[in-house]
Amino acid sequence: MKKWIYAFLVLVIAVTGGLSVHAKAPANETKKHLNVSRMDVDKEFKDTDRTFILHDLEKDKTFVYNKERANKRQTPQSTFKVTNALIGLVKAVRDEYDVKRWDGVKREFESWNRDHTLGSAMRESAIWYYQALARDIGEERMKTWLHTLSYGNEDISGGIDQFWLQSSLTISPLEQEAFMEKLYKEKLPFDKTVMKTVKRMMIQEEGDHYTLYGKTGTRLTDMELGWFVGFIKTEHGSYTFVTNVDDSGTTAKNITIDILKKYGLITS
Repeated sequence: MKKWIYAFLVLVIAVTGGLSVHAKAPANETKKHLNVSRMDVDKEFKDTDRTFILHDLEKDKTFVYNKERANKRQTPQSTFKVTNALIGLVKAVRDEYDVKRWDGVKREFESWNRDHTLGSAMRESAIWYYQALARDIGEERMKTWLHTLSYGNEDISGGIDQFWLQSSLTISPLEQEAFMEKLYKEKLPFDKTVMKTVKRMMIQEEGDHYTLYGKTGTRLTDMELGWFVGFIKTEHGSYTFVTNVDDSGTTAKNITIDILKKYGLITS
């Protein structure tokens, strides 16, 4: 009987390559914390004029691809909805469910052609809602707030419902990143309930190990300026990001997600 047991154990060891008392650690436990100084995004930005910024908020280290463009001010397009919503929630709208009625004018995207709330207009990037919101805020208050926030060049001379759309207001990707960091940390000069509301409206997707917040922006006249700005919270840390491209905001978002997946910040 003992000889039979010994032969069986020899057979098991031969087949399995040996016995171990230690279970293999799950992949997500062995994954190293991202070192932003060692990032490589050349493949994602090949043959294009683009910039990408990723700031590790825990280690206070920043990766910048194309520093020249990262310092160049451009119109914020629909990324300004984040700032517009923050200012609007001070007095112009009650909360994220505040409804504005569609005026019946057919616009570029079918999803815009209906009544919207502050939250739904953020998700669908319905420009008309935020133009109406800016008019409700008014030039004086808008100008005061942009100065208080040091938002880009603070120039609203292009018109109260147009200044952020290929018009007078400009901001650099690095300035966008600094603004997103303050919003994430809730260090902007707004009530925390206001900042939490806007952050909630910015949620793009949630996984088991991460939450992605962001806002796209596209110059609709030629689709040759696109933004995706925001932050991602993971179990290993939190990061702000800005992507700016000579393309659409959708392209900027897709590139950002590809990079975040590549470096394990977005996991399946």
